[in-house]
Amino acid sequence: MTLKRTTWCLPYVVFMALFVVLPLLLIGVYAFSDGAGHFTLSNFTKFFQDKDSLATFALSIEVAIENTAICLLLGYPVAWILTNKKLNRSAVTIILFILPMWVNALMRTLATAELFTMFGITLGKGTLLYGMVYDYLPFMIYPIYNTLQKMDPSYAEAAEDLGATPWRVFWKVTVPLSKSGIMSGIMMVFMPTVSTFAISEFLTNNKIKLFGTIIQEKIYASMWNYGAALAFIMLIIIGITTLLTGGESDGQEEGGLI
Repeated sequence: MTLKRTTWCLPYVVFMALFVVLPLLLIGVYAFSDGAGHFTLSNFTKFFQDKDSLATFALSIEVAIENTAICLLLGYPVAWILTNKKLNRSAVTIILFILPMWVNALMRTLATAELFTMFGITLGKGTLLYGMVYDYLPFMIYPIYNTLQKMDPSYAEAAEDLGATPWRVFWKVTVPLSKSGIMSGIMMVFMPTVSTFAISEFLTNNKIKLFGTIIQEKIYASMWNYGAALAFIMLIIIGITTLLTGGESDGQEEGGLI
């Protein structure tokens, strides 16, 4: 008996339904209902009237932008060096960037916090950003690395033949052609930063709360409906960000000397 190709998709469909679709539906149901199960928008209006939640949300966006910018500034040169055969001739270098990801993120965060305590460094926004960059930098490097690695070198060679300097080739050819990797890296760093809570708790001694911490506190306080509404707002932001960056891969082969 020969099984159809669609039959092999059933386990994935079941998995997606149970662990992706169903949780999202539950978030939506709780977000738009009150404690009695009646439809309401009060959970969302409560958020926009809650100054503490709004301030935490604004701070989370600020930290996410700063973390994403730092990761991009550090990650792009690293990804470019890793794909440059003249500067990197060993695959061991790439493995060195993978190794930290083999360690649990919570353990890495706890170890980082312990190092700050050992050296007497005051926990605050600086230590938070340090930990964020340490945890999320690989997520910026590898999308860019994969894009640069697949890039056709003939584009850069053609630009050099036309008289472009190495710096001009980099800005007018390499960077535009790696735009899809940059946007993927930005998404993989920005959104988790906004919603994280463990890193901010351990690296600031709970002095700085991010949006994920607010959601956690509401759930722990059995405020399921309000917590679901906050999570739903995060989903909306993720969806908007995905739509805004979704078309970048189509323009991957844009770029030129002008």
